[in-house]
Amino acid sequence: MNIAFVIGAIANLSWLLVIAAVAVTVMRASRGRGTKGAPTMIISTVALALVLTTISQGLVFVQPQERAVIISALPGREGVRGQLSGGLHWIVPYFESVVTYPISRQTYTMSATPQEGQILGDDSVEARTADGQIVFVDASVIFAIDPNNVVKVHIDWQNNYVDNLIRPQARGIIRDAIAVYAVEDVYSAKRDEVTNKISEEMARVLEESGFILVDFVLRNISFSAEYAASIEQKQIAEQQAQRAALIVEQRKQEAEQARQLAQGEADAVAIRAEGDARALLIQAQAEADARLIQAQAEAEALRMLAEAIAENPDVLTLEYIQKLAPNIQIMLLPSDTPFLLPLPSLDEAVPMMTPTPTPTQPPAPEPTPTETETSP
Repeated sequence: MNIAFVIGAIANLSWLLVIAAVAVTVMRASRGRGTKGAPTMIISTVALALVLTTISQGLVFVQPQERAVIISALPGREGVRGQLSGGLHWIVPYFESVVTYPISRQTYTMSATPQEGQILGDDSVEARTADGQIVFVDASVIFAIDPNNVVKVHIDWQNNYVDNLIRPQARGIIRDAIAVYAVEDVYSAKRDEVTNKISEEMARVLEESGFILVDFVLRNISFSAEYAASIEQKQIAEQQAQRAALIVEQRKQEAEQARQLAQGEADAVAIRAEGDARALLIQAQAEADARLIQAQAEAEALRMLAEAIAENPDVLTLEYIQKLAPNIQIMLLPSDTPFLLPLPSLDEAVPMMTPTPTPTQPPAPEPTPTETETSP
């Protein structure tokens, strides 16, 4: 609660009471009624009002977000006597007064959008770039009064520091900074550099005047209609070029995918051919191994047969007999006889021993039996 304000309100109320008491006394006197005690009441009320007014004039309550400058009218101390920080203070009544200044952050905005900045209408900063192009800059300056330099601000600027310092300095510094860069650098490549340069210069100027730059915001940069149209055409051309490059890249990827697919199929065919060749090779190797084993077996059989023949020569004769046709019946003579004679079957031997004569032919002489011997 602001005690100075409360006391001042009570003092004002006491003066109203004084006026009311005087009016009542005058009315009673005009009607011939008694006014006994009225002067005393009026004097008491006036004294109370004077005391309260004096106290209210001497008490000063400064808000925490403010600083107060003491304006003195005392002899020998005319002018500014100092400053007061937040809290309740006492000054010389009727000879001193205070002027308060906010030390909290303040924002001044310059914008082309109506009702967005401190000035209605288009308040953007018109600047010309190094290559002659006109740009329109929307910006905000966030600043505060230095608590230690409130007296300096009061002496130099009073309460006109926004219109006489912040606005003109900001617009001039923005124009000077933009004039160094080309238009493409301002809105694209070097925008941060431009912002930093403006911030540094603003901070220096405000510090010299007793202010603190909290931040500088480069809100927007716009162009003339002709240059904006040329930028739009340029962006369209760049987008078309990017789209064409994207299509080319897509075609390259499709070609690479087709190449990889063909390579995979060729590798698969090669692998299958290699597998078939290897299978044929394995099959040929198996057949060769089988033939080798068969040849070795036949050689072993011949070797064993040769050994058998060497041990028993009759084996050769047996082998010879086995090689003859199975339907031929032969008669073997002793081993020293080089002839082989057919051996008649039993069915044929009986007629030869008991022949039956025919009526027209004389019976044939009975053959003389001969000894036959088969070799064991």
